[in-house]
Amino acid sequence: MRVLQLIDSLQIGGAESIAVNYANLLTKEIEGVFLCTTREEGPLKKSLHEKVKYLFLKKKSSVDFTAIKTLNKFIKENKITIIHAHATSYFFATLLKFFNWKIKIVWHDHNGNRSSSNLYANSVLKFCSRFFYKAIVVNIDLKLWAENTLYVKDVYYLPNFSVLKEKEEERKTIMEGVEGKRIVCLANLRNPKNHILLLKAFSNISNAFKDWTLHLIGEDFNDEYSENLNKFIQENSLEKRVFLYGLKQDIKQILEQSDIGVLSSTSEGLPLAIIEYGLAKLAVIATDVGDCNKVIRDRKEGVLVASNDESAFSEALSNYINNKTLRVSSGEMLYKNIEDNFSAQNSINQLISIYTKE
Repeated sequence: MRVLQLIDSLQIGGAESIAVNYANLLTKEIEGVFLCTTREEGPLKKSLHEKVKYLFLKKKSSVDFTAIKTLNKFIKENKITIIHAHATSYFFATLLKFFNWKIKIVWHDHNGNRSSSNLYANSVLKFCSRFFYKAIVVNIDLKLWAENTLYVKDVYYLPNFSVLKEKEEERKTIMEGVEGKRIVCLANLRNPKNHILLLKAFSNISNAFKDWTLHLIGEDFNDEYSENLNKFIQENSLEKRVFLYGLKQDIKQILEQSDIGVLSSTSEGLPLAIIEYGLAKLAVIATDVGDCNKVIRDRKEGVLVASNDESAFSEALSNYINNKTLRVSSGEMLYKNIEDNFSAQNSINQLISIYTKE
């Protein structure tokens, strides 16, 4: 079996990380492993295993015939049989199918909010799904939606997983604030991550817990979204309590310096952030969206609050801050659930079964 992971970019994000993790882990399981990024490279390129054969297409438009010819040549030369197309790369994979009818497309949907979008927004996807061999989704709602909406015959639910890199020789990111009193959020500064809810909840409890700080890790696109966040921080005099770090790769080291992991999204699939918090044994507070409740199954493993419930988020923060024993036990319980049910090896075994099952 020879499989190509296809992704639009190698910037740091959920779909991009999954594509790279699959490629790296598959090097131990199958004979031919490849990864192609169509539009742009990014920091995740450095994470690729040396056994992953890599191609960057430099695609200039949605329909770029030069890029199609280049990828088709790469596929034929390397005898690739399956394209695992992540997120929006399904369109390019479908175009390629017209030039190489033998190739099998496995589409992987990472968009947790897709099931609530209108039919017009997914019209291109619905057409392309006629040419999919199989589809993979990251939560149960997406599975039901795909089975009822798309033309692809076989749809599989495959939970996300994460791999925290081993500690590097030198720690890159030194966190601000007091050791043992840090709250961290791993999420790029964009919708639907809803950082403003998190800032409001933290602001509500900040006077009661003056030593505690909030740390936002994720790409800042310098747009209206981030402007609103910075405006809120300034208007509420939180400049010395809330810290924005931008895009970071040393996530394991960052989480080792943190105590509570938070996520305030209005929609999700199955967020890698929660899995990464769990692998670091952090106490976790998240909004009850997507499949977050599959990872945090009860209050012993973390706290789920309703989307946009500022008061409940503030209360959950206060409870964890006031009770270190609860934080530690919650982190341990979440870690055990992730090890048992969301491990990398379990995911790879299921993925290979999907590839090979007729």
